[in-house]
Amino acid sequence: MSLSSSSPSATPPERVHVDATANLPEGSQTEVMVGGVHVVVVRYEGEYYALRNNCTHKDFPLLGGDVSMGRITCAKHGAKFELATGKAKTLPAVKAVQIYKTLVEDGEVYVLAL
Repeated sequence: MSLSSSSPSATPPERVHVDATANLPEGSQTEVMVGGVHVVVVRYEGEYYALRNNCTHKDFPLLGGDVSMGRITCAKHGAKFELATGKAKTLPAVKAVQIYKTLVEDGEVYVLAL
């Protein structure tokens, strides 16, 4: 019986380059694909947040929605999602949006699947 040094659980998560921090000013929003999923990356109060670019209420993109008080608002029906956790904070949405980890390394922003 031989043991393999590579197992599926040892595979690091996909790391997707977003852009240089210099190109992502405060309040910016951009979209990247992570594992075939559209993800919106938001810079808010100097931090980067990444959420699935899809409102859980009616399948509408979050990209371009108003960002304030640590939340992004779906432009279609006004549901608000917490940037840090993805939790739905106002109706009509009740389910959280999937979040992703962000990483800043050497002045570049990356998104990693959780």
